[in-house]
Amino acid sequence: MNDTASDRDLALLRRTYALASEVAASGNHPFAAILAGPDGEVMMEQGNAFMPDHDMTGHAERVLMTRASTTYGAEVLAGCTMFTSAEPCAMCTGAAYWAGIGRIVYGLGETRLKAMTGNHPENPTLDLPCRTVIAAGQREIDVVGPLLEEEGAELHRAFWSREA
Repeated sequence: MNDTASDRDLALLRRTYALASEVAASGNHPFAAILAGPDGEVMMEQGNAFMPDHDMTGHAERVLMTRASTTYGAEVLAGCTMFTSAEPCAMCTGAAYWAGIGRIVYGLGETRLKAMTGNHPENPTLDLPCRTVIAAGQREIDVVGPLLEEEGAELHRAFWSREA
């Protein structure tokens, strides 16, 4: 299992932060995910989809994995990386597992996110590491993160301190 980040990984992670900032500016939760091929080519991007319908399952990673698994086969996705602005929750990690993704690179860790959001009604964060969820499965997914955590945390400070 390779748990080191390359310069390309960091650049694509920062791209998720830029996308998360854009979706937050439009009133959505500040999360984003990118699907990249083995060569680093961006294949799909997805911001959080909580709004406009208040979809509690509209996490960027889950929506991206649904789109990816209906567009590409498992053999393609096994060579791909999902970049996420924050550590995927149990639901999103499960979606990545079922889609067949080969690698996850994430920014802000779930434990730190939970400390920042508290028990916000729109984000009652589970403190369940994605590595723990993956370890319960039958196939490996390489996981790299947390990375650039302070940059990721900055996206959430103002957003989650607003009124629910």
